[in-house]
Amino acid sequence: MKVVVIGALGKVAQLLVPLLADGGSGPATDVVGVVRKEEQIDRVADLGGDPVLLDVENASTEEMARAFAGADAVVWAAGAGGGNPDRTYAVDRDAAIRSMDAAAQAGVRRYLIVSWIGSVPDHGVPEDNSFFPYADAKLAADDHLRSTDLDWTILGPGSLTDGPPTGKIRVLADGETVERGAPSEVPRADVAQVAAAALRIDETIGKFVRFTTGDETIPAALRHLR
Repeated sequence: MKVVVIGALGKVAQLLVPLLADGGSGPATDVVGVVRKEEQIDRVADLGGDPVLLDVENASTEEMARAFAGADAVVWAAGAGGGNPDRTYAVDRDAAIRSMDAAAQAGVRRYLIVSWIGSVPDHGVPEDNSFFPYADAKLAADDHLRSTDLDWTILGPGSLTDGPPTGKIRVLADGETVERGAPSEVPRADVAQVAAAALRIDETIGKFVRFTTGDETIPAALRHLR
């Protein structure tokens, strides 16, 4: 299996790349780590990935497709990091959408995107809130992915923490809401484990998996999706 991870040095992806590369989530995987700065190349190699230099914010669909050639799956784990609404839309929406089209163009069927638990039309983030561009951009990207013929999975983790992995999650039911102030945290290390497992569990195809820390093991939770 060959997996292209876009945004390979993001906080979740830094945990996902070695997890895939060393076979901790199953058979060892060839991992291509896409980064946008030359000085990041060695860091990807240190994680066990094969680095590829590509600025996805400015790369065309055709350029991305060339980078994806021969892959079995693409994982979008990139993001603008907030702060600049224009750049948020450029990366989290526009570049993400181009990457989906590029995967289809390159003949890569499997596509997984790391989104967030509130990526629904009624997310409730007001337009004058600084978080709105992110919520709006992610929803647009997620909706575009749903409209494709790819074997897609959208991951919607709750509030991310840097705590140790638990290996257990709770998947929210369709239509279930998360009340403001209610516990919804999940360690980034668990998000990486969910992403790695989802790539190998067919029950996640065509699903928006919203989850928090819970009591069910990650593989079992993903196999019980409805």
